[in-house]
Amino acid sequence: MLTQAPKGTRDILPADSYRWQFIEDKMRKAAALAGYRESRTPVFEHTELFLRGIGDTTDVVQKEMYTFEDKGKRSVTLKPEGTAGAVRSFLEHNLYAEPLPCKLYYIYSPHFRYENPQNGRLREHHQFGMECFGAKEATVDAELILTAYHLLQDLGVGNLSVEINSIGCRNCRPEYHKRLKEFLGERIHEMCPTCQERFERNPLRVLDCKEKHCQELTKDAPSMLDLLCDECKDHFEQLKKCLDGSGIPYRVNPRIVRGLDYYTKTVFELVTETPDGKLTVCGGGRYDNLVEEIGDQSIPAVGFGMGEERVLMLLEAEGVEIPKPEWYEVFVTYMGENKQHAFSLVQQLRAAGIKADMDHCGRSLKAQFKFANKTGAPVTAVIGDDEAAQGLVKLKKMADGTEKTVPVSEAAEAIREMKE
Repeated sequence: MLTQAPKGTRDILPADSYRWQFIEDKMRKAAALAGYRESRTPVFEHTELFLRGIGDTTDVVQKEMYTFEDKGKRSVTLKPEGTAGAVRSFLEHNLYAEPLPCKLYYIYSPHFRYENPQNGRLREHHQFGMECFGAKEATVDAELILTAYHLLQDLGVGNLSVEINSIGCRNCRPEYHKRLKEFLGERIHEMCPTCQERFERNPLRVLDCKEKHCQELTKDAPSMLDLLCDECKDHFEQLKKCLDGSGIPYRVNPRIVRGLDYYTKTVFELVTETPDGKLTVCGGGRYDNLVEEIGDQSIPAVGFGMGEERVLMLLEAEGVEIPKPEWYEVFVTYMGENKQHAFSLVQQLRAAGIKADMDHCGRSLKAQFKFANKTGAPVTAVIGDDEAAQGLVKLKKMADGTEKTVPVSEAAEAIREMKE
């Protein structure tokens, strides 16, 4: 057990880490393009933050949180999602006093949920998220949807579409809950145990059930869209106008509710078609009451989360080739007692911005060349007794065997030329 990672976690090895770096670089650029700046919050928070923020009727809080008592007898929880921590940080550091909207993003942020590992979602998984505080207009909802859509397109995720819904607000949702419970009450005894449990705690989540039988029983359920108040209705119409003008494929899906209690008005998902059916790649929405529920500031907000593991899984399934970076540009070998000359050359090349290395294991010259081949370095440098005595280095282009001998002071430029 000591040499095995815990269930639901995985190591990201050097041979694979470049794939993560590639998508994260694209994510950073997409966020920066829209004016979002990076925020990093702790991996654990006070448990009360999630009880109040996510909602104690959700599956996340009821079943999935990693909660423990620290040595100070305080209850802390490894964060199961990113928004609550972002709100806490926004309030603690008085970011609301700065010019609004406040646009934040987080990346490679570990999240923890105690659930059975599934495709693209482990017990420890990582998210890219964007959050906007202080903007009430539907234009920012559309901005986030479009940013996520174009990012996924740019990465190479295919068969992509957007699904949107409005789940109302404090003014219009109570009446919908009443009508939904009346509708479900006649059918709930036929539904799965999870739906029966949700019926009492959070009836809206019954619409999110993945069981075919439950979906059939709720297909004629009343729609929140029919009961929206004027403010929510206008907001949703404005969102649709923004998306209509963008030209991206989207549809209104009244069954989208999302799994967390803090959402209001807009909820959305970006989905892709796979051989196994639809898969959600990104999800989010508006949470205009959450800042006030956690603190004392009434500030509208909207955001999304995108699982990095799931994105990478989709890219692999679709055969998207992520460019592999060069490990080294040059590998320096040496003969005899010229180790120090080789070491000095490596340092000189690195100072010039050349990715260089040498043997650190006491290999023979033949073994050094074998290792150089394994690294894939396009150029190999050789320092023998004659080269060391004259301040020279012999360079060999591995692709075609071309060789040239140059002064050590000109090695960096010569290596760049040989690579072209």
